[in-house]
Amino acid sequence: MTTTEAEKVDVLICGSGSAGLCAAVWLARFGVNYRILERRDGPLKTGQADGVQTRTVEIFDSFGIAEELLREAYHVLEVAFWAPDPRDPGEIARTRYAADKETAISHQPHVILNQARLNALMTGLLGPEPPVEYGCEVREVRVDDGAAAEDPDAYAVTVTAVKDGVERTYRAKYVLGCDGAHSTVRRSLGFKMVGDSSDAVWGVMDVYPRTDFPDIRKKCVINSAAGSILVVPREGDALVRLYTELPAGTRVADVSLEGLQAHARRVFGGRYPLDFAETAWWSAYSIGQRLADRFHRAHRVFLTGDACHTHSPKAGQGMNVSLQDGHNVGWKLGMVLRRLARPDVLLPTYVLERERTAADLIDFDRAFARLFDSRYRRENHVSPRDVADHFVRAGRYTAGQAVRYDPSVITAATPSSSSSSSSVASGLTVGMAFRSAQVVRFCDAKAMQLVKGMPANGQWYLVVFAGDLARPESAARLREVTRSLERIAYRFTPPGADPDSVIDRILVLASDRKTVEQDEIPAFFTPVTGKRGMKCLTKVFADEESYNSGHGHAYEAYGVHPERGALVVVRPDHYVSKIASLDEADSLEQFFEGFMIPQRT
Repeated sequence: MTTTEAEKVDVLICGSGSAGLCAAVWLARFGVNYRILERRDGPLKTGQADGVQTRTVEIFDSFGIAEELLREAYHVLEVAFWAPDPRDPGEIARTRYAADKETAISHQPHVILNQARLNALMTGLLGPEPPVEYGCEVREVRVDDGAAAEDPDAYAVTVTAVKDGVERTYRAKYVLGCDGAHSTVRRSLGFKMVGDSSDAVWGVMDVYPRTDFPDIRKKCVINSAAGSILVVPREGDALVRLYTELPAGTRVADVSLEGLQAHARRVFGGRYPLDFAETAWWSAYSIGQRLADRFHRAHRVFLTGDACHTHSPKAGQGMNVSLQDGHNVGWKLGMVLRRLARPDVLLPTYVLERERTAADLIDFDRAFARLFDSRYRRENHVSPRDVADHFVRAGRYTAGQAVRYDPSVITAATPSSSSSSSSVASGLTVGMAFRSAQVVRFCDAKAMQLVKGMPANGQWYLVVFAGDLARPESAARLREVTRSLERIAYRFTPPGADPDSVIDRILVLASDRKTVEQDEIPAFFTPVTGKRGMKCLTKVFADEESYNSGHGHAYEAYGVHPERGALVVVRPDHYVSKIASLDEADSLEQFFEGFMIPQRT
């Protein structure tokens, strides 16, 4: 076998799934030198995952690609629950309808779209020639622990791969293992998957059904005497995914499409005959939950997605949590490689945050999977009503909105001595995603979600709730706060860079917008930016009645009193890092010093 000279790259991503591509989007936005190695011979054509959490939709929106996603996807609005008919237990009857998502959870919907299409949307953000090496199989990963510890700029990781019979060698500063459940990266590092699998076997198929079942175009949970089925309509108007519990004692190797379809018919019963015009895809699997015993090596190689956590697919978590792993680590590597943050401080937070998230997912999935296990429900006297109630209560978690990161150098959850986050902004929680609310943009009266004014380009956001500028004390306080924030942002911004490129700013007023003049807004919130050197007017908003879209009541939604105001630090990935009173603006300098590298004195 021939070999090639070693190629150096800052970040080598092994695998072009959801985690790897999401991390790559960040690296591209930070201008980092990266490459993706993918063993498949081309982009994913048909993905097995399809459920897109509201949190994932929010991420796509922050990247500017949610519009296509929402236009193409099936929108899950309602869940129907079916159980044995008390009058005829051999048949099923609807017991309940419920909203798939509570409005308060997110302003975005829960949708269904094939993973291949999601990957294509992210790939489209990587430039006209994405740096993806298809048909390139990783064989070995080695870490020089000495170099990794001594020199943060060392190419301390060596990766050997094969493409077209030629052995290639890559030397990287950092490597992401995004190569799935059978991860070569994980095996090379000697890490193990710890957990178990049950004897419960399920079949899954994407079908074009012929049936009179009235809820075939709704998400359904069916518990019948013959077993359980989860119905998930797909994009378009006809394709449907059926997750089907198979009888006890079934072996995965013995499952056939004909047997799977016959069992699905028995679950639907004679009242709702089921035929299949076409089957687009099918598979069978045993339920298991496993977690890697380590998520990193020397903070130079990081595992993501199925390479470090596997579980059942019924809660729709796999693709989403994997993508969010990449979303978490990508911006951190970007900041480190642009020399904006200290690697020894920032990078360990990936492991702190996502290892806990994965462990919580395994626990949730183990309990959630039992709801679909007929034997478990029978032995533990779990009624159809219990199943429906649990399903509804789990809505925040399955939407991806229950993640709460533990306190760390970038998650300042400990209240200060003079105020607490609960009293300053009770609608927000440090360590959780920054929720959105409708506001009116000051410069053009446009009603919009506040997060639309916070695109994910790699910068941190200082969100200032200044109250009503018609009150002299509020106006004076804002001027004082601005002086502190301007000094802090300047200190951590490289010379020659736009003033909002590292620490950006958002101002939300409780004023009547039409009574405030532009020159009353501190210049800090209208910085001169971009290649044309123009004043940016899109960072100031008012919480007021819009012309055509009603009132967003943002201050109320965020739990901020207009007379007190609040200051919220939001990370590049839109998680809340710190909440402070306006009087505590100076404390932000110490916060950023904890992990950022000052760029000026």
